[in-house]
Amino acid sequence: MAQADVSTISTTCSSVKLAEICDDEGTNITRICCQRCPSLVLSPKQAKLVKKEFFLPNMFQKNDHTPLEGVTLNDFWLVTNMMTFDNVGFSKAVDKIMYLICADCEMGPIGWHSVDNKKAYYIAVDRVKHG
Repeated sequence: MAQADVSTISTTCSSVKLAEICDDEGTNITRICCQRCPSLVLSPKQAKLVKKEFFLPNMFQKNDHTPLEGVTLNDFWLVTNMMTFDNVGFSKAVDKIMYLICADCEMGPIGWHSVDNKKAYYIAVDRVKHG
């Protein structure tokens, strides 16, 4: 899983919140669910917490004709096989990026995937529920 552009967060996790959702190796210890519906995105022990700066569009956009607004996030769950997900949907590719959404309620984007890397799918820690 060694990649030059992705570094695993320290084994002690960098904040109290992160310490509550990952183990000493940065693996998720809680279920990862959609914020809007009860859909399970990932089961425990399926992803690694990583630091990676990436701009994600806002989850609620006014309409398709407004400029893209969003936020740059840094904490993501890294999944190396798309079959690991319990429930996730993918958008069409936009500039080689596919956005991840809840497959049940279509809320998102909750994460992203570059079509150039078949072994890296990222779920934003702040865009999902843990528990």
